[in-house]
Amino acid sequence: MLSSSQPGGGSGALSHVYIQHPSLRCNIPDSRGLFYDDANRLLICITSSQVFSWQTAPFNPDVSPSVDSISEGPILSIRFSLDKKAIAVQRSDCEIQFFHRETKQILTHKCKAGSESILGFFWSDSPLCDLAILKTSGMDLFACDSMLNLRLVETKKVNVNWYIYTHETRLVLLASGLQCKTITGYQLSTAGVVRLPRFEMTMAKSESNSKPILSSGDVHLITVYGRIYCLQVDREAMLLHSYRFYRDAVVQQGSLPIYSTKLSVSVVDNVLLVHQIDAKVVIIYDLFVDSRAPVSAPLPLLWRGYHGSDQSSQAANKENESSESSTSNEILVTYEDAWTFLVPDLILDQTNKVLWRIHLDLEAISASSSDRTSLLEFLQRRKLEANKAKQLCLGIARAIILERRPASQVTQAIDVLVTAYSYSVKAGTYKDIKNEKTTATTPTVGASPDNERQRPSGSTIDEEVEMNLPSGSEENMFCADEQQESQLSSPAISPDELYKFVFASVEEMMVEESEYLVAIITEFLRSISAEKLKVDLNIYVMTIRLLAYSKRYAELSLFTTNKIIEPSKEVALQLLESGRQNLRVRKLGLDMLRQLSLHHDYISSLVQDGYYLEALRYAQKHKVTSVRSSLFLEAAFASNDLQHLAAILRVLSELIPGFKETSEYYTFYGLLNETGSSVAV
Repeated sequence: MLSSSQPGGGSGALSHVYIQHPSLRCNIPDSRGLFYDDANRLLICITSSQVFSWQTAPFNPDVSPSVDSISEGPILSIRFSLDKKAIAVQRSDCEIQFFHRETKQILTHKCKAGSESILGFFWSDSPLCDLAILKTSGMDLFACDSMLNLRLVETKKVNVNWYIYTHETRLVLLASGLQCKTITGYQLSTAGVVRLPRFEMTMAKSESNSKPILSSGDVHLITVYGRIYCLQVDREAMLLHSYRFYRDAVVQQGSLPIYSTKLSVSVVDNVLLVHQIDAKVVIIYDLFVDSRAPVSAPLPLLWRGYHGSDQSSQAANKENESSESSTSNEILVTYEDAWTFLVPDLILDQTNKVLWRIHLDLEAISASSSDRTSLLEFLQRRKLEANKAKQLCLGIARAIILERRPASQVTQAIDVLVTAYSYSVKAGTYKDIKNEKTTATTPTVGASPDNERQRPSGSTIDEEVEMNLPSGSEENMFCADEQQESQLSSPAISPDELYKFVFASVEEMMVEESEYLVAIITEFLRSISAEKLKVDLNIYVMTIRLLAYSKRYAELSLFTTNKIIEPSKEVALQLLESGRQNLRVRKLGLDMLRQLSLHHDYISSLVQDGYYLEALRYAQKHKVTSVRSSLFLEAAFASNDLQHLAAILRVLSELIPGFKETSEYYTFYGLLNETGSSVAV
């Protein structure tokens, strides 16, 4: 049974970040080690002569591995080619072997022993090269044909102590110098190979005035909101420095405080997670906002979903009992030394031979946040769990109204939601849940987290960043395609949804405080107007109901005449309904019907009010034939005014050809004669 040696490690404790059981498990006998191929998103387990590989995107704990055979020998690193037709294995600091998966052909590449050493390699989708080999003397770029023959294309000469590379960014950083803080960078993307300006990383001096040496484990490449950042740990200053890459500059973006000498980072849904490993907590940052304040308080990384963690999860975990039987001897310790954090959101546990995926708990983050406006902004930027973020936003909007928060606070919250929806529509990312099609012409794709990870990845230069594009020379920046692509999953809330799930749901509970609710709705309409969005007509109807309920007829008249409430048939009919207690309001409804040329409804309303002669004259003037003639005749007969009945029969006979031959004419003409009237028809 899974257990923890750390207090509060179970899922019963509060956390904002968690890992979910079951994990992807490598139950391979005689395993010699685990590797991760970030380009192909493969978890790789090696034995003496075989390679087992599991696809990690989409993340599926039950996925079966592929199996390949290789020759025996040491393995320092291993990567599949991007087309997965070949496997490259680094055997030593001077030799790399290539295995063709179909033909079983084996080729060997060696460097000059003694004069230089191979630090590592990676496959590239750059049009210039297919393979990059990193050596202490620089970087060699090779083209590779279908028979695995390598052809040297270009050599980048530079003294290299260590390097880091992620396929997500297509960026390789080469460290040199006595402190390893002089960095040379290259981006090998589908747009070509671009060299970054060389730059120095910031490192504080120690108390003994010695010069600390920067290690590769202290530098992390991440992508958030389409922007590539480098994060560097400065242990002497206890800071995490942030650098952002542009074509003509590398700019330090500020620093975050750290509370642990050992730390790592992850990125989940564009949110930066800084794992303070010694302290065993995670601090969440949203780099989109200018503030470097954490999104929420530091809390432990927890795991969820295994049997016995808490009562609430027991039912769900019964389904996992079979898989748990294989983990009965497993002891899970958070942030143990054997954990390796993988880009962007995975944890490889070498001890237990498992791969975890990191999740954000949006509900827990929402529950612990007191700044509702900032929370709504944060939730509106989430994509992986867009529907959950959307429901949380709707719940927050309802709650702050029911809690009678100050109107200014509610207005700010509404503005956030309206602005986010407007942006989402313009960007083509809003998906209309009602009819399952997008408001833009972009093809619809799945919005699940797994689909998010299956999108084509890559990095290019000179693309516009999705939001907050800097001015001047900084427009030439590195952006990652994977995050830049239009994501057809959005937590944006349309005005229709705001009406249906917020305003309509609170109307009954707020009817006695209609003045407050009307003030909120008025600000909502202002925000909608500022963004030039279409308004759900029901919101106007609700406003009229609320104003009429509180007998604020003068305000209702002002709202209507000043076009705060836009004219429509629905609005006019509600004015007529609410105007039963106020003739001025009812007249506003009648006038609106006439202005909108809704002749049938206008005539019917006049007749209903007893103005059937005026209604008939209006019908005659505007040649309206859609109204039943019996409507006028029945109204005149009910008034007991025989002169009016005779006049209506006469006008209808003139207006409608052949009317005197109809049953209606004979019926009401007969009624006139029965009364002995001498009125002429």
